Amino acid sequence: MLETKDLTIRFGGHVAVDHVSCTFAPGTLTAIVGPNGAGKTTYFNLISGQLPASEGRVLLAGEDITSMPAAHRTRRGLGRAFQLTQLFPHLTVRENVRLAVQAREQGRGRGGGLGGIDLLRVWLDRKEWIAEAEALLEQVRLAHRATATAASLPHGDQRKLEVALLLALDPKVFMFDEPTAGMSVDEVPVILDLVRALKTRKDIVVLLVEHKMDVVRELSDRIVVLHNGQLVADGEPAEVIASPVVQQAYLGMAAEEEAA
Repeated sequence: MLETKDLTIRFGGHVAVDHVSCTFAPGTLTAIVGPNGAGKTTYFNLISGQLPASEGRVLLAGEDITSMPAAHRTRRGLGRAFQLTQLFPHLTVRENVRLAVQAREQGRGRGGGLGGIDLLRVWLDRKEWIAEAEALLEQVRLAHRATATAASLPHGDQRKLEVALLLALDPKVFMFDEPTAGMSVDEVPVILDLVRALKTRKDIVVLLVEHKMDVVRELSDRIVVLHNGQLVADGEPAEVIASPVVQQAYLGMAAEEEAA
């Protein structure tokens, strides 16, 4: 479904991501881990199109999307939830999600153009979009905030809203960059339950950047480890976590003691 071949980016003399090659199959959740500055978010930015690659390629379902801007990659099926929320701050929670549903449907050819527009079809579509938006808000436990503006939400609710937007787009690849960062202990289970539900689908790829190793252990089918922009470990969670290089460089003494 998704592949990176020798993906590289340089900032001056610094190589932030260094010839990383990986394939990601449908029906898998891959956690991408490593210390701060390892290149995890930069790798995500290269895949989703926020940054242009210096070298290498990104392929989605066999199509080379390396030169496509981020918006075109989204239409092709790459969905991304960011470390920092990306919302329409002055629109309501419901309208944020409805617009994501509408964008998905219009990208699939529904909703019509200006010529020969079917007003009844537009109205029915709008009712369907609103109904789906309401269902998604129920999923992320935000139905009670539907009429609030996105800017007025506390940080944890903004993260939940961004996940709702990602679900609304229904991409082929779900990319979560520290989805629980800044959330309270009570809010985290909502997001983790949604990721668990996505894991059961066999037609999508889920990528997760996460620092919390208990979350990585529980959710991931595979762990990829980056260090100084290079891929240094890739395999099943137990195998990767047990490897001496990962324990020493990324998990620290606590992980070594836990393994012992």
